[in-house]
Amino acid sequence: MQFGIMSVSDVTRNPVTGETPSEAERIQASIAIAKKTEEVGLDVYAIGEHHNPPFFSSSPTTLLAAIAGQTERIQLTTSTTLITTNDPVRIAEEYAMLQHVAGGRMDLMLGRGNTAPVYPWFGQDIRQGLPLALENYNLLHRLWREDVVDWEGKFRTPLQGFTSTPRPLDDVPPFVWHGSIRTPEIAEQAAYYGNGFFSNHIFWPSDHTKRMVEFYRQRYEHYGHGTAKQAIVGLGGQVFAGKTTQEAFDRFRPYFNEAPVYGHGPSLEEFSSRTPLAVGSIQQVIDKLISFHDTVGDYQRQLFLQDHAGLPLEMVLEQIEILGTEIIPVVRKELDSRRDPEVPDAPTHESLVKAKYGDGPVRQPRPQANRGDNVTGGSPYLDTDDLAASEFESSN
Repeated sequence: MQFGIMSVSDVTRNPVTGETPSEAERIQASIAIAKKTEEVGLDVYAIGEHHNPPFFSSSPTTLLAAIAGQTERIQLTTSTTLITTNDPVRIAEEYAMLQHVAGGRMDLMLGRGNTAPVYPWFGQDIRQGLPLALENYNLLHRLWREDVVDWEGKFRTPLQGFTSTPRPLDDVPPFVWHGSIRTPEIAEQAAYYGNGFFSNHIFWPSDHTKRMVEFYRQRYEHYGHGTAKQAIVGLGGQVFAGKTTQEAFDRFRPYFNEAPVYGHGPSLEEFSSRTPLAVGSIQQVIDKLISFHDTVGDYQRQLFLQDHAGLPLEMVLEQIEILGTEIIPVVRKELDSRRDPEVPDAPTHESLVKAKYGDGPVRQPRPQANRGDNVTGGSPYLDTDDLAASEFESSN
């Protein structure tokens, strides 16, 4: 079971001090949070992708590459990568490069995003969000598995004899999670390809998460990737723990009340009782996290949203310390004791390489620099003037 921290990369005013951090401060804080995540024994750090204020993470691969250079063990991922407004060719290239830079310890979560104005900025129509997500991933899946791709679809120009570079490390594509809160077509797509399904599990009641996960599991088995219980499931969540229940509620309340996603709605008490939000004493948080197993059964990844709503960095680091040293060891032990032995671990690069090659040699693709382009066989280094000259000489 993997446990980790995820961020949506918001830049939010601290409602207690009235101060708003700069983008530079939030970016450096993200690196500090990722390093703390590894230090306390957690397994994963994830950063989202946004292209509009008040968010800063427009280039997750750049940030994750920097973190890869300052960590040794944790898995790096996204929460999420926009499969709708990104060109799948660029996703293939950028995340394959990150895979090499990080030595394989990365994967990615694909999602549609929830900010409508972003679509036209990238030449897309939000009304086509779902068809975009389906078609773009279909292409991405092929780009990572076929050295030369011919492709034609609805939303981008056709590809003829195209090779995405660099090729995936060890010729094994990064593992993909498909993130969705309410869209069964995305769960269906995850199941069809045998990929992971990630349910945010923060704002919606647990019964809703349960229905989505059960649907994904049924379809995963339908497509022949394994039994329903062997499907790869991840959950989101948020935790704020204190020495006592009262302390936790008192410290978190001002941030909750003004949070863009929580505030000015149900009270903190109502929200924490009706949704997966876990606020309370250490034991109360442990009990609530263990109850997630009652909702979805065995699952492979649990990520926590900690650094949003204007919480200062020192408070976020404190909460990660509590998570890693006092809460997760207990939760991990309990969930391990419940785990069905047939349920697989979350895929990693090492496990995927083992599944593909066994004990045999690992393929390292080596595109031929002098092979010419994939269509005509012409030299990629020959410009049009040279080509015209050579054709003139051959005809005289």
